[in-house]
Amino acid sequence: MLDHVPFLPYVLSAFIGIGLAAATGFRVFLPMFAVSLASYLHWIPMNESFEWLAGLPTLITTGVATVAEILAYYLPFIDHLLDTVSVPMATVAGSVLFASQFADLGTFPQWALALIAGGGTAATISSGFAGLRAASTATTGGLGNSVVGTTETAGAGIMTVLAIAAPIVAAICAIGLVIAVWVLGRKALRKFRKTSS
Repeated sequence: MLDHVPFLPYVLSAFIGIGLAAATGFRVFLPMFAVSLASYLHWIPMNESFEWLAGLPTLITTGVATVAEILAYYLPFIDHLLDTVSVPMATVAGSVLFASQFADLGTFPQWALALIAGGGTAATISSGFAGLRAASTATTGGLGNSVVGTTETAGAGIMTVLAIAAPIVAAICAIGLVIAVWVLGRKALRKFRKTSS
């Protein structure tokens, strides 16, 4: 019955792309590794333009990078260094994973959508957790950062699985996260301005 809905494949692709982009906002490499593994094992199809994601070199590279990234967030000084580069890296990764779902759309609309929806979602969530880590450092002297790191890793894993297995749920969660980060970020900014003035 749903096969006759003309835009359904694009809607599902958008849901998958937003879910994967949200996952990169938590951890940059874990979603890329999961997509690479799933496409390498032929669990999910990969368009010709993104066949490199399904290749063994990408699988190994993203696997090693995933382990290194997860472990690095438990090291006190390194986690702050990673926070400085995580937002631009998440933006790029989120854009790439979103674009991989729209390879037949045409180059300009594919990458315009990818940068706005994928990159924007990833950057917003990554910024929110970078701010949360900064607040954790300020209030707990860095002792709470491992909790934040574990939450981020769990969030990346859950969002990646949802994006692949239940894209509608993933998209709803991603939109909820973006709204939550935006609302809480504005509240924190107002509070900061009051205390500094």
